[in-house]
Amino acid sequence: MPRHDQGAPWVRTRLRTAPVSAVAFGLLVLVTAFLAAVLPRAVEAYETDGLREALTTAAPESTVLELKAPQPGLEKPEEARTDAVLPEALAAVEDSARALLPEPLRADPAESAYGVRTGKSLEALDASLPRPDGLPPRFTLLAQSGAAGHATVREGRLPTAGTPVTVDTRVVEGAVTAETARTLRLRAGSELTLAGFPDGPLTVRITGILEPRHPQRSYWSAEPVLRTPALASVGNRPPLSYWEAGVLLAPGAAPALLGGQGEPEKYWRFAPAAGGLTAGDVPALLAGVASLENGPGLVRMRGAAGPTAQLSTGLEQVVDSYSATRDAITPVVAVAAFGIAAVAVVVLVMSAGVAAARRDVELALLRARGGSLGGIAGRLLAETAVPAVPAAACGLLLAVLVVDEARPLPTVLGAGAVALLACAGLPVRAAVAHRRPRAHQERDDLAHTRPGGRRTVAELTLLVLAVGSVAALRRRGTAGTGDLLVSAAPVLVGLVAALVLVRLYPLPLRWAAGPAGRLRGVVGFLSLARAGRSPAAIATLPLLALLTALTTAAFGGSVLAGVADARDRAALLETGADVRISTTDGTPLPAGLARAVREVAGVRQVTTVGIEYAAERASDEARSLPVVGVEPDSYAGLARQTGLGGFTADRLGARGGVLDAVASPEVAERLGRAPHTIVLPGGAVTVRITAVRPRTPAVPEGEFLLVDAAELKSSGGPSILLAAGAGLDAKALRAAVRGAGSDLSVTLRGEERAALSDSPLQAGAERIYVWAVVAGAGYALLALVLGLLRSAPERAALLARLRTLGLTTRQGRQLLGLEALPLALLAAGGGMAVGWATVVLLAPGIDLDRLALPDASGVTAPGGAALRADVWSLALPAAGAVLLAGAVAVAQAWWAGRRTPITHLRAGDMR
Repeated sequence: MPRHDQGAPWVRTRLRTAPVSAVAFGLLVLVTAFLAAVLPRAVEAYETDGLREALTTAAPESTVLELKAPQPGLEKPEEARTDAVLPEALAAVEDSARALLPEPLRADPAESAYGVRTGKSLEALDASLPRPDGLPPRFTLLAQSGAAGHATVREGRLPTAGTPVTVDTRVVEGAVTAETARTLRLRAGSELTLAGFPDGPLTVRITGILEPRHPQRSYWSAEPVLRTPALASVGNRPPLSYWEAGVLLAPGAAPALLGGQGEPEKYWRFAPAAGGLTAGDVPALLAGVASLENGPGLVRMRGAAGPTAQLSTGLEQVVDSYSATRDAITPVVAVAAFGIAAVAVVVLVMSAGVAAARRDVELALLRARGGSLGGIAGRLLAETAVPAVPAAACGLLLAVLVVDEARPLPTVLGAGAVALLACAGLPVRAAVAHRRPRAHQERDDLAHTRPGGRRTVAELTLLVLAVGSVAALRRRGTAGTGDLLVSAAPVLVGLVAALVLVRLYPLPLRWAAGPAGRLRGVVGFLSLARAGRSPAAIATLPLLALLTALTTAAFGGSVLAGVADARDRAALLETGADVRISTTDGTPLPAGLARAVREVAGVRQVTTVGIEYAAERASDEARSLPVVGVEPDSYAGLARQTGLGGFTADRLGARGGVLDAVASPEVAERLGRAPHTIVLPGGAVTVRITAVRPRTPAVPEGEFLLVDAAELKSSGGPSILLAAGAGLDAKALRAAVRGAGSDLSVTLRGEERAALSDSPLQAGAERIYVWAVVAGAGYALLALVLGLLRSAPERAALLARLRTLGLTTRQGRQLLGLEALPLALLAAGGGMAVGWATVVLLAPGIDLDRLALPDASGVTAPGGAALRADVWSLALPAAGAVLLAGAVAVAQAWWAGRRTPITHLRAGDMR
């Protein structure tokens, strides 16, 4: 057949006929595919960031992998023992062991080290060294590699091993950090005489004072005493303290340690490289660590380091803690993902419904002329695939560009699912609507349509699923991983509520239409009649999208509000007020500090307190009861303002030599309400408890006893300053504190609050919730617009007919606005009710502790991370839905009014 006899191609013709619709449909698919593709990538990205931060911020002694082997056996020749601990031999083992680390575990060469150390610290014999309780300090000697690359020499030089060092060497060179030198009064040229050698002590000549370049990293912190000396104690009563410190020897001096009783051991420390790890590597990482500690990996390590080598690490505890936090957050985030996915599916189905309704007459004509369902569906599939598939591919590419470092499979599956739904929506909708040829359009409005048996069964099934998910969530919470039904509980509740409201929607319209028909005007009656005769699809799908979106927004807003409240509460319990200033050693505050703080901008209230410890009975040796001396008026005002155990100032004072006191519940239970004598450092005091409060600003957590500081004659003075205010200038405040005195600690509630949201896991989950709420709201509004656009031609034709009968432009706008109002009010009211009910139903099973607070163990202070309905999250989205529905209706009336009635009443129009 000649080419011109074949006719124009279907797809090209249809796309040219409605280019605006095709472009709008492509944009919808692009945005939806982008969201579906970027969501798993964003989740994996913040989980990966959380894993890396957990490894980098954890104490190096917890994350480093330490491979240890005892000193060479005494049965070996001395030369062989010496050669086994020389740097060359240790370096060869280090190379072999690093290559044996299982995937995905990799070592960071810059922070890894190896050497020989004394497993038991050696006692120093020098009388010039500080002895806190008369006990001599003890030193751990480390012949560790890489000192030149990790320290700056502040004084002297690095230690060397110029002459060959043997087991019998008794003089070696060493270096200490600047902090060790300052604490133990050492300098370049000092000598340490260490016991523990059979034929005389070991002399360590200090040749250099070192400043660590990265003191918090593994090289210096895997053995903390190497960087900073620490006080240790022996188990006497009372305990006696002594200093523990480290000395860095030259790597070649390791043989000298073999001749003593310090239990020398070879070690290889591998700092894990967190930069290449992802959240998906956690199972393999834990399996690899377990293998290295007690499995095939340890066998291979022993092949390199010796048959008695052992590998130890706390890395699995760090990863387990991260995994527990992630597993607690994931189900809560999944709620937001299910919500936005449900609304997006409804919008895509609605877009297919709008296209099918616009072409209903065309498709009915094709069926009447013998077109097969398969042929029509295939052409429609090709027509929708042309804009949908490239748009989905662009959304996928955009998601990859926006968020990198994530697995491709979830991204491809998300975008592919959107493309499949977008392509199949119109063909399936058309095939169902035109499965039988028909001569005319049947009524499908709410007043005429009756639910069938299949719909009833489907709705009951959905109800059973919703009840089961809510019951499971309330009973066992979100602790179970991978349970999608539990995470879908809010969405299922919203869907069930939408289906119930759709069944009830015609009833109030019928009840209101009767009284409206008896009014003089026609606008009210016509609007209610039109709303009741709206096609079922126009009412059902937008209502479904709006309720689901409003439920998700209410639930998400309540989650975010609960997280914010918990963080505010935790920050307040950390500081007790907006500002907390204290001396580092418990001495009294400088005299002019309170006045200087009052002059800082934003400070409204200042009070000072002093804390002493008392014995509850004269026979008690230990003083463990915190007695807080306060100024009654200012402190009572601060307590009321912060909400931490507020009371009136008259609760404190003195009557007849007995001090009135405010106590915590535990103290009140032990002391009783009768006068009771306690023993302070300055003498005995009789107190009477006049009020009981669970907490107080000076001691936010724990027991306390508040008294009037003016009545404590032997008090040493206040040591803590508390201040409250708004808009505090942190720089000016710190400058004022520095000007008032030194050795003062300043803690700001705002800074503590900001630190609680720094964790990538918490911050990432919070961002997902915010964007899910925003996207859900956008999809819900789009669903409302699509519902109104579907009936726009019919509305315009009706308005034109009524204008020919005398309806004014103002009445036309009122008519369309009131017609859209019942559905919007139903969605808004139902959304608020369902959102509130969802939060109330699911609150007992939602644990926000780990989402709100980093390193939370699942228990917070009373009034902490609890899920509560947030009024603004309920009201604002509902009000927005009503306002948008009215705005769209008014805009449609304005647009229709610009065109003449003849345009809408052309002969042959089936409207």
